[in-house]
Amino acid sequence: MSNKKIFFASDQHLGAPTQELSFPREKKFVQWLDNVKQEAEAIFLLGDLFDFWFEYKTVVPKGFVRVLGKLAEIRDSGIPIYFFTGNHDLWMHDYFEKELNIPVYHRPQEFTFNNKRFLIGHGDGLGPGDKGYKRMKKVFTNPFSKWLFRWLHPDVGVRLAQYLSVKNKLISGDADVKFLGEENEWLVQYSKRKLESKHYDYFIFGHRHLPMQIKVGENATYINLGDWVGYFTYGVFDGESFELKEYKSI
Repeated sequence: MSNKKIFFASDQHLGAPTQELSFPREKKFVQWLDNVKQEAEAIFLLGDLFDFWFEYKTVVPKGFVRVLGKLAEIRDSGIPIYFFTGNHDLWMHDYFEKELNIPVYHRPQEFTFNNKRFLIGHGDGLGPGDKGYKRMKKVFTNPFSKWLFRWLHPDVGVRLAQYLSVKNKLISGDADVKFLGEENEWLVQYSKRKLESKHYDYFIFGHRHLPMQIKVGENATYINLGDWVGYFTYGVFDGESFELKEYKSI
């Protein structure tokens, strides 16, 4: 690393509950991107940037031009951006890679910065429990399911998916604003199990919508980044330590 910093953010859920109501959050997130690019060695986006995303062969969901334009600008300036799909944008394919030159990851990945080892991902479906979601994810990520959905006209498919996302309260819920205790926080348990076979200094995840920073072992910390729906929190690694911060508009 140079003397610059690495930034992390997750769970913006742009487009929810409507495009109009999420527009102020999009502008705030774009302002954050514009602000941190001055110091950024790299930027990690850990999923659910969009409340729904599906890539047809020649069509992507309408909107989000400001955030996509800002990401393109930052990437074109030479700053690496890494994107991890979440449970709301798991149908992302190669649009970001081809149009923005941003790699897309569908599983947690290991990175090392300044001799600190990170395991980074969105966090959905990891750890014990949540068996219902894990079964549902297998259905949604099945190539046949994606093929079937692609036959829906985008005006129908996108609207249906957006309706179901909001109706089923997949953006947030009571569980997302309460700490459940270490024994019931599945990502905490997942992190502890990973430490049994390999050391990591930091486990960085989103998905829970609740900012958390928990010691899970000797010199090992689990961090949940929170969200940009109610908390507007993000993470920053300065080469020595990791810190969770709240972004307040300038």
